[in-house]
Amino acid sequence: MAGSIPAVADLLAAARFRFGQEFGGDAPQVAVCAPGRVNLIGEHTDYNQGFVLPMALPLVTVVVGKQVPGLDVTVVTATEDADEPRRVDFVLPPLGSPLPPLESPRWANYVKGVIQHYRGPPVRGFKAVVVSSVPLGGGLSSSASLEVAFYTFLQQLHPDDGDLVSKAVACQQAEHSHAGVPCGIMDQFVSVLGQAGHALLIDCRSLEFSTVPLLDPALVVLVTDSNVKHRLTGSEYPSRRKQCQEAASTLGRDSLREASMEDLQEARSRMDDETFRRAHHVIQEIRRTLDAVEALKRRDYHQFGRLMVQSHESLRDLYQVSCSELDQLVSAAMEVEGVYGSRMTGGGFGGCTVTLLQASAVHRAILHLQERYSGTPTFFVTTASEGARALTFDL
Repeated sequence: MAGSIPAVADLLAAARFRFGQEFGGDAPQVAVCAPGRVNLIGEHTDYNQGFVLPMALPLVTVVVGKQVPGLDVTVVTATEDADEPRRVDFVLPPLGSPLPPLESPRWANYVKGVIQHYRGPPVRGFKAVVVSSVPLGGGLSSSASLEVAFYTFLQQLHPDDGDLVSKAVACQQAEHSHAGVPCGIMDQFVSVLGQAGHALLIDCRSLEFSTVPLLDPALVVLVTDSNVKHRLTGSEYPSRRKQCQEAASTLGRDSLREASMEDLQEARSRMDDETFRRAHHVIQEIRRTLDAVEALKRRDYHQFGRLMVQSHESLRDLYQVSCSELDQLVSAAMEVEGVYGSRMTGGGFGGCTVTLLQASAVHRAILHLQERYSGTPTFFVTTASEGARALTFDL
């Protein structure tokens, strides 16, 4: 059935115990967490300055640690599936000097990137332990969760000005510079600014946002992990971003946010078919996201669900970032009575689907998906949760 979501208190206890193991019985002084996210609709629109509608998840990354004299840093991850080595030691460079990324382990580059782009006073030496319940490579933004958790950890040691949007942007810069992924702002933004009981409509051009209630007790968001892992540092993600930039340039626009379908049709002869399809998806997906928000506000879940399916079909056929496993899960979900809509979520090529359904339909939906899916899925019955925060050890 549904996978259990570990309580934050249990993750904190595990991190605290591991800290004592790693550091000779020493105790951490600071604890924080930051959530992963699921995007309800608005995929591959964020780096096109469009709209997205994610919500923060109860799946989180916890960081515990303490400051130490000097410039030595030690970070240990207890996160399952993280690449080896699970412990990294490095010395912080002189003020103003770059902190170069490592070839391995990859997870440590998110930490290094956050240190590089931290907006507060100069970072000093520290030791820390990371524990996470956000599945790696599952399309639920384990990377942003780690970045935002580490930024929040540094805020406890060296407080910055507290500007939350600038915090999200700094974490996005960390992913660009040290992980080599030219991601949009969505993942870091909702991990910082998520609110319990609400999805977040984010304007990725202005960075303005508004909350959209998800408080109906008869409504459930089911996240299904296909357990097909992806890595976005390959050519697929950057190539699509480049195609979108080329399409916008052909249209004489700064971004596809400013283009209409009429603009695109008029320019069709001036771009290749693949670039046309990429732009077609983005322009329609931006419109779908705004329509979906209006449907959610009036509790028209059937219309929201139809837009979710249209989004998936567009990601499959036009943007070509789905895969057979995700298509199977979406198709199977839509066969279940009480399911409003389902779609792939995240960068694609594996990872998760997100399904909006009646609470009364959860059990039969999970059973049906287990029966129809060729792989072994993991299910999370989720609620919209709060964003990054400091924790106390008396949780």
